[in-house]
Amino acid sequence: MKGPLFYSKILLFGEYGIIKDSKGLSIPYNFYNGALKTDGLQSEVALKSNANLKKFVEYLKSIDAELVTFDMESLEKDVEAGMYFDSSIPQGYGVGSSGALVAAIYDKYAQNKITVLENLTREKLLTLKSIFSQMESFFHGKSSGLDPLNSYLSIPILINSKDNIEATGIPSQKTDGKGAVFLLDSGIIGETAPMVSIFMENMKQEGFRKMLKNQFIKHTDACVDDFLKGDVKSLFSNTKKLSKVVLNHFKPMIPQEFHELWKRGIETNDYYLKLCGSGGGGYILGFTEDIDKAKASLANYKLEVVYNF
Repeated sequence: MKGPLFYSKILLFGEYGIIKDSKGLSIPYNFYNGALKTDGLQSEVALKSNANLKKFVEYLKSIDAELVTFDMESLEKDVEAGMYFDSSIPQGYGVGSSGALVAAIYDKYAQNKITVLENLTREKLLTLKSIFSQMESFFHGKSSGLDPLNSYLSIPILINSKDNIEATGIPSQKTDGKGAVFLLDSGIIGETAPMVSIFMENMKQEGFRKMLKNQFIKHTDACVDDFLKGDVKSLFSNTKKLSKVVLNHFKPMIPQEFHELWKRGIETNDYYLKLCGSGGGGYILGFTEDIDKAKASLANYKLEVVYNF
């Protein structure tokens, strides 16, 4: 057995902000993917994934049956037969490894599932988001449900606010464009839960809450609007502001050895860095108006271009 492929995702804008109702924009990233498999493989990775699935199955039994029910008999039988999630998506990198697994399990075992082929009204998207949020909480403690949603639908998703999300189109890429969004590999595995708890702790301070509303969310919303309109000039000006705010107020989420690099981008305008997912390691997102300049400035790092302007 080999199930369909589910892709990784990139949250271009909205990390942390969407917890407090900022806009967000999430796009599928087809470079990485994963699928459920039962092929009798006994590799260490397959065994570890299978053991994890056993725990996940137990957890799924506790989810509110009014929200979603699964064909538990088939699921348990397949897991007993050694099913595992075969994935190229790096874990702890902010590109949605657990999201793809959640999407794959829902796709194969959910009863009365909402499919990609039907008319995806806002209500259906929100239902899917709450189902996925419950399912993915097994991995992160608290999940918005957006990563699995993106992986499941494989289309860009615009988050207007917590209860207003829609599928969206993004401007088509200019393959010969010099401007680019890229991923920079920090070489460190990040963990979501500790980063989110630092954020929640900071939220108790009035100053931090004010900054979040008046600067972080304001710039995030502007970036989302600019990106969707294709207003590249304004996008870079707002991304620079956002990059500054993150450097000043989200330092714990930026690995220590990248603080200087982050600052250098803002000072030289060669590139602007921002968090990809919860931070703490994994990938860092970069935006540049000239990819050759950015590559020269970041010659010691591995860059992957994900979108061209």
